[in-house]
Amino acid sequence: MSDRTSPHTHAVVWIDHLIAKIFSMGLTGVSATAVHAQLSSRHLHHKASTIGSGRVQDDSMFLVRVGEAPDGCSDLLIIGPRATRRRS
Repeated sequence: MSDRTSPHTHAVVWIDHLIAKIFSMGLTGVSATAVHAQLSSRHLHHKASTIGSGRVQDDSMFLVRVGEAPDGCSDLLIIGPRATRRRS
């Protein structure tokens, strides 16, 4: 929860599987921070003919750290790089 003394009351979070960019806005201006996922590889899939499931292990604490970053903001907009897909 935020109070009226909080310097930033609004935030926009742009997030994908590697990074979350948080832009907090308020009467004192805009501040930007970034939260990086700690993955073993930047690629989502392994090359063919490798051992394992073929998927990179997720950073289980990434979303927790992203959720803590805009602390004190009362309004939050979350966006990302992928467009919504409609199935027919």
